[in-house]
Amino acid sequence: MFKRQKSLLSERKRELFFQGVSRSTSRNDLRSFHTLSQFVLSAGPLKSAPAPKHSKAAHFEIEILDAQTRKQICIVDKVAQSSTVHDVKQKFHKACPQWYPSRIGLQLECGKNQFPMFLAEYAGPLLIYLLFYLRVSQIYDVKESAGRLRHPVVHLACFCHCIHYIRHILETLFVHKVSADHTPLKNLIKSCALYWGFTSWIAYYINHPRYTPPSFGNRQIAISAINFLICEAGNHFINVILAHPNHTGHNACFPSPNYNPFTWMFFLVSCPNYTYEIGSWISFTVMTQTLPAGIFTLLMSIQMSLWAKKKHKFYLKKFNSCMHRKSAIIPFIL
Repeated sequence: MFKRQKSLLSERKRELFFQGVSRSTSRNDLRSFHTLSQFVLSAGPLKSAPAPKHSKAAHFEIEILDAQTRKQICIVDKVAQSSTVHDVKQKFHKACPQWYPSRIGLQLECGKNQFPMFLAEYAGPLLIYLLFYLRVSQIYDVKESAGRLRHPVVHLACFCHCIHYIRHILETLFVHKVSADHTPLKNLIKSCALYWGFTSWIAYYINHPRYTPPSFGNRQIAISAINFLICEAGNHFINVILAHPNHTGHNACFPSPNYNPFTWMFFLVSCPNYTYEIGSWISFTVMTQTLPAGIFTLLMSIQMSLWAKKKHKFYLKKFNSCMHRKSAIIPFIL
């Protein structure tokens, strides 16, 4: 009897002990949960993991035109922003199977975003020079401007300067194919400051009442003016060829000269448009014999030489068979 009671008592104690332990553990759990909740509330609301955003890739539609007739061939749609020219050729081949990618030459057409930049660069110098030429009495001293007759080279310089920038404006509107990329405002300000600033400096010197004509007289003026007009004509014909290349046979070919003698400069240099441009400014400098024109010619020559070297390297990689014995901008020298 006593043994059974002792065993019952011991079992009873064990049950009470386990109940106490379970209660204490439950109380500890409640306390730990309470402290955890207080910590979470003090830390702020829980932030869910950001859901991955699916970036919407921009797609474009490209209109394929015939280079000669300017008629639409087809429209290639769903062209990704990261697509290359090869990708566009493959999509064009799928749309028009008769055109093989290896025999297609694609050229980027002009967008309207950069037209205001080039018009501002070229229209500004035109108007600034005319302002100095026509408003002499309002810019310079009234007595000096009224008492002296201007030399004929002053009128000729105004004519040549206007011809130069009018040609640039017309080519920008009707010849050149400008990239559709957005032009940063800094580049526009730098370009306008360069062209407008030097034009003001040049026009101030040439139209000044105390301007002295060239040292060698009319012979120097006449030869320089003729050379200036030749370079302007050559620059125009070169730009026309660059804008409308010959697409016979292999479309991707280096521009070749034609029956026009002004285009024969392609036999000697790879960037004849820069050659003619530098020639125009050298002729203008010799014709007017002014320091500002000489400084502007020097800076433009350096910049165009850098551009010509960069293009020449590109042409060497792409048209190695056509570029032998050619210089970049100055025949047999550079």
